[in-house]
Amino acid sequence: MSFLIRKAAVIGSGVMGAGIAAHLANAGIPCMLLDVKRDTAEKAIARLAKTNPAPLFRPACAGLIEPGELEAELPKLAEVDWVIEAVTERLDVKRELLARIESVWQPGTVVSTNTSGISVNAMVEGRGEAFRRHFLGTHFFNPPRYMKLLEIIPAQGTDPVVVEGIAAFGEKRLGKGVVVAKDTPNFVANRIGTYGMLVTLREMERGGFTVEEVDAATGPAMGRPKSATFRTLDLVGLDTFAHVAGNVRERASDPAEWEAFEVPAPLQALIARGWLGEKAGQGFYKKVKGPDGASVIQALNLATLEYADSRKPTSASLEAAKQAKGARGKLRALLGAGDRYSQLAWNLLAPVLLYSAERLGEIADSVVDIDNAMKWGFNWELGPFETWDAIGVRSSVARMQAEGRAVPAWVTAWLAAGNETFYKADSDGKRFYVRGTAWEEQAERKETISLRALKAQPARVIRSNAGASLIDIGDDVACLEFHSPNNAIGGDILTMITQSVEEVRRNWRGLVIANEGRNFCVGANLMLLLLEAQDEEWDEIDRIIRMFQGAMTALKRLERPVVAAPHRMTLGGGVEACLPADVILFASETYFGLVETAVGLIPAGGGCKELALRIAAGAASPETDLQPQVNAAFETVALAKTSTSGAHARDLGYMRAIDRVVMNDDHRIYEAKRAVLAMDEAGYTPQRPERVRVVGRDGAAVLRMGAYGMRAGGYISDHDLLIAGKLAHVLAGGDAPAGALVSEQYLLDLEREAFLSLVGEPKTQARMQHMLAKGKPLRN
Repeated sequence: MSFLIRKAAVIGSGVMGAGIAAHLANAGIPCMLLDVKRDTAEKAIARLAKTNPAPLFRPACAGLIEPGELEAELPKLAEVDWVIEAVTERLDVKRELLARIESVWQPGTVVSTNTSGISVNAMVEGRGEAFRRHFLGTHFFNPPRYMKLLEIIPAQGTDPVVVEGIAAFGEKRLGKGVVVAKDTPNFVANRIGTYGMLVTLREMERGGFTVEEVDAATGPAMGRPKSATFRTLDLVGLDTFAHVAGNVRERASDPAEWEAFEVPAPLQALIARGWLGEKAGQGFYKKVKGPDGASVIQALNLATLEYADSRKPTSASLEAAKQAKGARGKLRALLGAGDRYSQLAWNLLAPVLLYSAERLGEIADSVVDIDNAMKWGFNWELGPFETWDAIGVRSSVARMQAEGRAVPAWVTAWLAAGNETFYKADSDGKRFYVRGTAWEEQAERKETISLRALKAQPARVIRSNAGASLIDIGDDVACLEFHSPNNAIGGDILTMITQSVEEVRRNWRGLVIANEGRNFCVGANLMLLLLEAQDEEWDEIDRIIRMFQGAMTALKRLERPVVAAPHRMTLGGGVEACLPADVILFASETYFGLVETAVGLIPAGGGCKELALRIAAGAASPETDLQPQVNAAFETVALAKTSTSGAHARDLGYMRAIDRVVMNDDHRIYEAKRAVLAMDEAGYTPQRPERVRVVGRDGAAVLRMGAYGMRAGGYISDHDLLIAGKLAHVLAGGDAPAGALVSEQYLLDLEREAFLSLVGEPKTQARMQHMLAKGKPLRN
């Protein structure tokens, strides 16, 4: 079940409190943000617009957050459905606040604490039974918009219905990955993550490794974020980390735990000096100006407490990990090379795997919960038990035992019973995990459609080539998945689009366009276009553009419903692959924009045509002046603006009333499939070719006048002015008179002609080469 949360209140307007309020507003939930003084809350709301990364999907979301003074607004808590306290991490302060909340509390209102490690049971001592039934811990990770994990910690008296309801609300409306944790110090992710960082600090000191060497081994090479260990600590704050470690020491009864969570002396020395990380300007790293004025990153020498320019370590194991594919492959390569970095990685990994196994049942009920907590809360690609499977449970346990490490009895018993892994899958794609002494099936969630899992079943793959696949996702709906490098659009994908249209037309109820890559699509294959341009193969470029336009037109004319479900970076040609769809379901984190002008080109796969079509279709009447909307579209494309979220795409003119945002990316393909089925069941009417009203040559003159002003002010170059003139010509409808009705093909022809004229420009080719040199070869 999911509770009906119509309005919420957050008490405490610090970084976490304001961030939680912002994310509730992102989800469309009006929210009070209360603090001791009203102006403190007002300032916190004002800071949201200036914070980077942005806590809000779009600036307008701030309008849903109402600042207030706690004492004055306390009675209004009776009007909300959910109260979240996010005040200072002190048990006495939280207890006193909960007593005040209970004085105005109304039955049915959920109250939760955002504590990162204080006991929720201790917090709610002395409160009434009815209040306790509605109380629980909800530990958001910072920043709340971007971090997927939400740990839910029931107290002893919490009603299971409340736990279930908040979990469902967190997953669907807030887009979270929910882990139900036990009321133990630091819960799940911080317990294991903090332990692992303390192990790293001690191993670094013991082995004489530098800050840079440790980060080289504990970043992507180990399936961890680029921030690795010490950049992560600098971001978190060294004092904050020490406080989190102290939570376990204060509540630990086991001497081994007390010792394991002691903050090492070097870290205490940095805290004493005020070198707390990014917020203090220096920690394990600091940024300084070099002799040429450019920024230089320096790393700390823990022995001397002096900084020196950061150096990138190299070794056989690090290089092997870099070349390997996927987190599992990288990890095996790192551990298998046999050099000092391999040994470092093992010495850091083995204790964390063993600690995770020791804590199973104490901090969470299943290996799945622990793995998810680390993936969602610390951005690990593999959780501890998935990691163990990847490196080989039996062989790694043998090595641990040979080194004198204590292996939990349940792990050795599991191996003795003939098992080799903690997870397995059968021929039907069902997944199982270890639960006690037996396998337990991992429940399938209808909201989660995994293309990777479906493709493991050969019968599900309808068609496939090197760049894309057409996959049966059930209920007679097919999904077109891009899987080329960076999901860049080339001939393989265009061919698959054309073939998919024919297949779906004959045999399927509709089509979803989605994938599970790091990004949906970063554009067309820029390298291919550059090589053709350098060889002056203009006919070949013309053929490629016609092929692209033809594939997009085929999608638009398909007699079955089409739903595009983009996520993360969706640029250039990736946008053009979405615009023909009947509906676009944006992931909440979608960065969407036609960015071709950045490399000296204009959109030529139907992007300009679709914007012109949407502007004309959105007019209130045939007499409505279209120039203001055309001006806005011109500015968006000319400046290569990209949305900062899925919701922000509306402000840039890419989102229609029928389009919407899916908060939980795990549900994106399922929701797209549902949208296809709904249109099919309602009796789908395919899109027909339309005549498009344009602003014509007079409107183009207005656009050019704005570009001339930018050039006169020194804001753009002569080459930029040339590009702007071509873009104005296309968006306005060429030389047609104002108000003329033109065909979609006419606008496509204008796009193609403008693109061909620009791709031959030496300065355009220089921009394309520059983009390739920056390591972004496939974004256009």
